Amino acid sequence: MSKKLLMGNEAFAQAALEAGVNVVAGYPGTPSSEVIETIAKRHAAGSAEGVHVEWSSNEAIALGLLAGAAYSGARTLFTCKQVGMNVASDPLMSLNYVGVKGGTVIFVADDPGPISSQTEQDTRRYGSFAKIPVFDPATPNQGYEMIQAAYELSERYSTPVIFRPTTRVNHSSAFFEVAEHTKARPLPEEGFVKDPKWVIFPPRAYAGHGEVNERLVAIAHDFDENAFGSFNPSFEGGEGEPRIGVLAGGISAAYAREALRVIEDEAARQGVTVPGYRFLQVGTPYPFPQATVQKFAEGLERIIVLEELDHFLEDQLLALCGRTHGAYDVFGKLTGTTLDRGENSADILTIQLADFLGLQGLGLAQAQNEALAADIALPNRPPVLCPGCPHRGSFYACKQAVGRKRKAEFSGDIGCYTLGNAAPLNAVDTCLCMGAGISMAQGFSVTQPDSKHLAFVGDSTFFASGLPGVVNAYYNQHDVTIVVLDNSTTAMTGAQPHPGTGQTLMGPRSKPVSIEAILRAIGYECITKANPYHLDEAVEAARTAIDFEGPSAVIFKAPCISLVPAGKPVSIDADACTGCKKCLKSIGCPALSFDVKAGVVRVDEGMCTGCGLCTHVCPFEVIEPGVEPPLDVEVR
Repeated sequence: MSKKLLMGNEAFAQAALEAGVNVVAGYPGTPSSEVIETIAKRHAAGSAEGVHVEWSSNEAIALGLLAGAAYSGARTLFTCKQVGMNVASDPLMSLNYVGVKGGTVIFVADDPGPISSQTEQDTRRYGSFAKIPVFDPATPNQGYEMIQAAYELSERYSTPVIFRPTTRVNHSSAFFEVAEHTKARPLPEEGFVKDPKWVIFPPRAYAGHGEVNERLVAIAHDFDENAFGSFNPSFEGGEGEPRIGVLAGGISAAYAREALRVIEDEAARQGVTVPGYRFLQVGTPYPFPQATVQKFAEGLERIIVLEELDHFLEDQLLALCGRTHGAYDVFGKLTGTTLDRGENSADILTIQLADFLGLQGLGLAQAQNEALAADIALPNRPPVLCPGCPHRGSFYACKQAVGRKRKAEFSGDIGCYTLGNAAPLNAVDTCLCMGAGISMAQGFSVTQPDSKHLAFVGDSTFFASGLPGVVNAYYNQHDVTIVVLDNSTTAMTGAQPHPGTGQTLMGPRSKPVSIEAILRAIGYECITKANPYHLDEAVEAARTAIDFEGPSAVIFKAPCISLVPAGKPVSIDADACTGCKKCLKSIGCPALSFDVKAGVVRVDEGMCTGCGLCTHVCPFEVIEPGVEPPLDVEVR
């Protein structure tokens, strides 16, 4: 054992390894990605023995794979972010009815804010929807313990278990005593044992539903009385008999503890009495630990519920209050007492709790407002495609190919390339969810046949969720152009491999799956390809595909600039530059700026990668080419 400073996700990966996990699979998505990456690094270094780890092509594939492994008695770990749970929901809903043999932990990272997601979806709702127990850690240290407890609970009741951290828990750090070497748990000798229970026919589902309902009662009892109840800690503070309750979940419990300490310290400094209160963290939100919460609520008059995203705990507490004829009032999101969206913080909860405790006179809200007012107001920095990003050339080429006179809709998707919506590119009109750009373009083709319809999709998303839409476009002969932005990685979530790279986390490489070959196998007749850095070539490829009547595709292939060394920067002849700003107004590369005093465009050589797109755009040819980044990606 050794003491190490670990990020939450690294600690959770370590906990799973120490629990003897056999098979790990998932799909990358911030804030969850580091779990699988940590296990893969440990495996590659030889310190995680016997574990299989992979990035699957999407979340549903990953969970189905793990179900097979769990039926064989393996301990498994599934990872994704909150929207990935939607993709995995089909196997999830049935898996609980069928049950598992080996411990199965479903690791889903929620993203309050949202910081890097399209929604603030609350995975605790999936727990109650699918009737699967949920652990909700307040800190990395607590989560580390919960992971190991989750495997025990899973195998005790043959149920999958959801582990639901949030972004700040995933990405905060703490010290841990960890094993330097781990070994996967030996698989049971009998392996998979054939049994009708594994086949979810309606009679089996009906029986399984009853089993689920029965075990939820037993699990709730465990959350109340047994070892798992330690994840629902409580304490009392203030002076006098407690009449006020603070019930919190997730990282809001950690924030609330800090806020209460600040309030008590400030009250002591000012000689003010803090009224008696009782605090409870609910670390096991589903099934709700009713006996624990009922005991907590005894004698209380008012309870404030602190949680992020949905009013999940608040709903549970209100139901308990009604069922037991509780004499307390419940305050939270539904009463407007707490934030109805976004993240909580220690500062926010300090103000809310001081107000709830009747301590407005401490001046904490005023102090916080003064501190915020004293901060230097910084200008907003909108997200932008990286200098040298190949997507910039792809978007610009498509806009040029369509032209100004022809009507067109540009359907986008989830990834770095969503940033194509920003000026000056203005090349993404819609973005719904992964893979939806392809299907939405087909909807537009039905309702607006006088337009051209382009659907942008990244190479990783093409494999993850784009293929069904690609097939449907050909099957129904929709007049759409699939624009594949192939940058040889899953760039937005940290450059993870995918089927098109041929790279796996277990070491050996498979032959990369060809997007072009898939399109041809489906039946696409018009497939063009181009290097997006070469504008004339790219525009011609896009124009050919767009002009084709019926389903077509264009593949723009150049690696993500983070995967290859930058080339030699371009240079601008300042004496010849007219200051027309066309390069700035056309492609919006952050390596270009306008020198107002001199009236010319400048190149930031520290940012420029030499892609040369601006040299094709300049009407006066005053930008001298540098050296392009290489097109070959070295497998890491």
